[in-house]
Amino acid sequence: MSTHASSQTTLARTLGLADAVAIGVGAVVGAGIFVVTGVAAGIAGPAFLLSLAIAGVAAACNALSSAQLAAEYPQAGGTYEYGYRVLHPWAGFAAGWLFLASKTAAAGTVGLGLGAYLNVLAPGVPARGVAVAAVVVFTALNAWGVKKSSAANFAIVAVAVGSLLVFAAVAAASFDPAKLRPFAPEGAGGVLRGAAIIFFAYTGYARVATLGEEVRDPRTTIPRAIVITITCALLLYAVVALAAVGAVGAPVLAASAAPLAEAARRLPVAGLERLVAAGAVAAMLGVLLSQILGLSRMVFAMARRGDLPEGLARVHPRSGAPLRAVLVVGAVAACLAAWGSLSGIAASASFAILVYYGIANLAALRMPRSAKRFPDFVPAIGLASCAVLAVSLAPGTVGAGVATLAAGFVVRAAVRGLARRSVDG
Repeated sequence: MSTHASSQTTLARTLGLADAVAIGVGAVVGAGIFVVTGVAAGIAGPAFLLSLAIAGVAAACNALSSAQLAAEYPQAGGTYEYGYRVLHPWAGFAAGWLFLASKTAAAGTVGLGLGAYLNVLAPGVPARGVAVAAVVVFTALNAWGVKKSSAANFAIVAVAVGSLLVFAAVAAASFDPAKLRPFAPEGAGGVLRGAAIIFFAYTGYARVATLGEEVRDPRTTIPRAIVITITCALLLYAVVALAAVGAVGAPVLAASAAPLAEAARRLPVAGLERLVAAGAVAAMLGVLLSQILGLSRMVFAMARRGDLPEGLARVHPRSGAPLRAVLVVGAVAACLAAWGSLSGIAASASFAILVYYGIANLAALRMPRSAKRFPDFVPAIGLASCAVLAVSLAPGTVGAGVATLAAGFVVRAAVRGLARRSVDG
């Protein structure tokens, strides 16, 4: 089983700081703020603002842990690579497998959110068909190379963030403190469940780490890009969520699959709903683009180590992209964009990504002292937050996550067994 680097299994470093930040922000500003805020509002009421804050603290600690790990181990795969190097191969595999599970589930969330917002712009359009078509287009774009994907992502991010800032400014003018009462109808349990659901919305910065092998000067660029991405996410989510719930109330957000468009429809500015919907569609498309990018690099990294079929680690000589990995990921994402249940998908994605970042924080704690950039209390808080949020989810969700991980271990054993028999034969 080959694990050595060669011209066919290494990626070129073509991305700068601006590219990395745009990819991270494009991954964060998507289904989370445009869709999952409504799910969290239904769970926690107006106290989903506290859920956002709790999830934000956990995400910030995780981001700093990921930043110092990425600076030390700037290879494709993110926490998959860190788990392998610092903890144990099984821990690394668990991180990689759960990343694949969470982000493919998130692709389903994006497909559903895209449909809800697209119907605001063009009622009657087969939204899921459009989502599948977008996956096909972005799979092709990824197959042509990471620089072309990055250029498209810049334009998408500009539209999405611009629409959110306009919405927040208009909603702030209609802010009514009475909309925040009763603040926490489901108590502390609802706040924690809301935080667990919304946590994965912050985690687009992980895309920067999974692209570590394609970033120039990675020891400096990746930590900076991660910190900038999570800072932008925290500020944007806080401003938009507070303005939205203060203007229309949590029940309005919770009742819609397109909560910000519904909020915009109730505000006294003509055309705001369509502007928000256009920004949401752009954001969902951006997340699909970055999902395929990040997932294909994780598949590539796992295949290169022999945890997935090694043929998926081939790099196309002309585009420099892991073409087979991109095509496999695109096919799975297209299926998930066509079917799914929003609340179930969001919960499943949240559990998997919480365990993924738990492994990242544990790896950061176990790093050599000389390689650490932040005190140990940062990954310790991150690890504790991931554990608390994970166990706050419904038992069925936790059980499904554990079953998913167990299935991954079976897949790893089967792939490695087949590879050994091939070598022996």
